[in-house]
Amino acid sequence: MPSIHVAGVNLDYREIPGSGSPLVFLHEGIGSQGLWRNFPETIAAATGLPAFVYSRHGHGWSDPITEPRTPRFMHDEALIALPELLAKLDVADPILIGHSDGASIALIHAGAGRWPVRAIVAIAPHVFVEDEVLIGVEAARKAFEEDGLAEKMAKHHHDPAATFYGWHDIWKDAAFQDWNLESDLVGIKCPLLLIQCAGDEYGTARQLDAVEAAVDGPVERVWLEDCGHSAHLDQPKVVAAAVAGFVRQHTRGPTAP
Repeated sequence: MPSIHVAGVNLDYREIPGSGSPLVFLHEGIGSQGLWRNFPETIAAATGLPAFVYSRHGHGWSDPITEPRTPRFMHDEALIALPELLAKLDVADPILIGHSDGASIALIHAGAGRWPVRAIVAIAPHVFVEDEVLIGVEAARKAFEEDGLAEKMAKHHHDPAATFYGWHDIWKDAAFQDWNLESDLVGIKCPLLLIQCAGDEYGTARQLDAVEAAVDGPVERVWLEDCGHSAHLDQPKVVAAAVAGFVRQHTRGPTAP
């Protein structure tokens, strides 16, 4: 697995060739670049754009984490690691496509106003801590410890226990319960596509409402029934069509027909 050295650690990644505005994919809280499955390839093929898909520190085959996460972990990813990664790749003006924690990281990065962002696709973003996410995190703990999630994660992560508990423990930490991004979103002026499912076990439409109320840029929403937290995996054709259509509206460079 190829890796790139960013913020003092090695991150695993894959690249998809193309031309024009680059797509950068940011995975969920217990995800990795591999757990996007073929969704990045689908979007790259539909738009003709290049894509970069990577695993954050402590995920996938990237270097494992050795210290507990803090309530600033998404800000550190958005304001330290991601800018360094984009600079190393010589990527300017990207389209950020994030899922869950990855969507929150994309929003924080754009909201800082320090780096150009052409557009954002945010699938099931987190803006504040809801009861639903805490219930979902506890259900995931049971699945990890009793129902086979650990074995599934072992196929995609160097250290599945460290990845899982690094995510679980910070979301359940008392110091994290006041975590809120609404003030971080005010600087966002680029177009946004927000996607969420009615059956999302980690959040509600209140998250999208908070994003739309805070940002200055134009917002489109896709609300889906009959799926859960991972809309791009549960309804891949519908989500891919929505994302590719949005990207085509806001891209720079040639696109596929």
